[in-house]
Amino acid sequence: MVFDYISTQCIRSLGLLGIVLSLCFCMGWADSWDGIRSAADRIESISAEFVQEKQLPILARPLISTGTLHFRKPESLRWEYHHPVRNILLMHRGSIQRYRESEEGLKVQTGGSLQAMQFVMAEIANWFKGRFDISQMFTARLESNRKIVLLPKEASFGKVIQKIELQLADRPGLIDTVTIYESAQSFTRLTFKNAVLNIDIPENLFKGA
Repeated sequence: MVFDYISTQCIRSLGLLGIVLSLCFCMGWADSWDGIRSAADRIESISAEFVQEKQLPILARPLISTGTLHFRKPESLRWEYHHPVRNILLMHRGSIQRYRESEEGLKVQTGGSLQAMQFVMAEIANWFKGRFDISQMFTARLESNRKIVLLPKEASFGKVIQKIELQLADRPGLIDTVTIYESAQSFTRLTFKNAVLNIDIPENLFKGA
């Protein structure tokens, strides 16, 4: 009886210690670049929904789009808009594909814009890997309250994007929001929700629509 009581108390104490350590890890995971990379290293795949809000001075209300994303290490990414127009961006093994909904269904898009899109998709993949410090396009600054600010390295690029702010989530390794400022009054905000981590995502999902 005494042994059973001691064992029960030990289990409870260990359980409480585990909860405390987990909470401490969650609170401090984004205090440093090393902590952010360490949390991201534990993630092999991410599937999530997103809401995109586009705000412009000429708009009475923001433009809203919704969709899903799937990411699998090292650099496979499927970014899919479901509403209002279906639009799919794929990155897999160094190649980029884009599909856009038309009257005949989804059509493959071609053109010079795909090269620029490849840089963007590579940036996003690095974010999910916690590698904000290796960007070719931005200088990263880590601020308090789990915020990362990205500033363009090139002045010419700064005329297109002034800055990007990423709000990291309570849950280690995840991003809550990404806000892209084209100007003080114009921005695009992505809000992620219902993220599922480390599930087996089929390779075919990154190969075509």
